[in-house]
Amino acid sequence: MRIIGGKYRSRVLSEFAGEEVRPTSDRVKESLFNILALKLYGARVLDLFSGSGALGLESLSRGAKEVVFNDCAKDSIAILKKNLATLKIAVGGEEAKVINYDYAVCLETLRGQFDLIFIDPPYRFDYGEKALNKIAQKGLLTDKGIAVYERDRAFEGEIEGLEKYDERKYGKTYITFFRKTAETGENV
Repeated sequence: MRIIGGKYRSRVLSEFAGEEVRPTSDRVKESLFNILALKLYGARVLDLFSGSGALGLESLSRGAKEVVFNDCAKDSIAILKKNLATLKIAVGGEEAKVINYDYAVCLETLRGQFDLIFIDPPYRFDYGEKALNKIAQKGLLTDKGIAVYERDRAFEGEIEGLEKYDERKYGKTYITFFRKTAETGENV
């Protein structure tokens, strides 16, 4: 696993051993960040199910101002901190905040809004839709903010306060993009 672009390009990141954790593939990550390229500079980002931190670290590499990393697994936080140290990014500094909460507790305690929120939960659980509902309820997206939901199937249904405006399929991975609905904010 590596950083695809930006100031940390080609830097190799630590990752999990075994089959329990499913990091976003480099191919999917490259496509995703090509889509988001114009949204990253100066952005405030939330990597809600951060794992090793690959999505948030890619965001910092490409010009994000701040990334809040969250994961409930202590093993994930340890690998994330190792990756931050490898890139010489201070934990708790201006660029990177690390939280070790359940996603629901994290969303409940966050302050301020985000320009970009990554939602990449374990596929076997239905946390993503619940997270999107909480993000909409708490108004955690800026008016032109984007929530990106990664899962193993197309998104069906509706999220009150958010609209699905794009969805892409890469092999077995679906990336779904959400923004505030017209009633709750300006569209992108």
